[in-house]
Amino acid sequence: MKMKLIYSRENLGKPILSEVINKTNLPINILEAKITLNTGEMLIDVPAEGEKLKEVSYLFQKAGLIVKEITRTIEIDREKCISCGACVSPCPVKAITQDSNWDVIFHEEKCVGCGICVNACPVRAIQML
Repeated sequence: MKMKLIYSRENLGKPILSEVINKTNLPINILEAKITLNTGEMLIDVPAEGEKLKEVSYLFQKAGLIVKEITRTIEIDREKCISCGACVSPCPVKAITQDSNWDVIFHEEKCVGCGICVNACPVRAIQML
């Protein structure tokens, strides 16, 4: 499950992520991070479900972070998509492929939300959510 963590100024210098990793023994992966003087945002991938995922979310919230579960990262407008494949090769994690009929297939579980496909699409059929 992907989560967006939003840090306040007070939390920026604290090792919250490492504390949650130590407490849960989960290999949490940082997909993207943006830090300014006043806030921070981090997109992470948490390899957990059910109660373990709830525990992770609770620990981040208890530490003062805002937690948003990310269920979808991009959306492909099937009305606009012409299945040209321009989005396939630039995807660094192979989250977009084409099937035997050349239709574009999106694999949400692989997507890291980098947005490269959005810029690669010549008909602007892909947008970030």
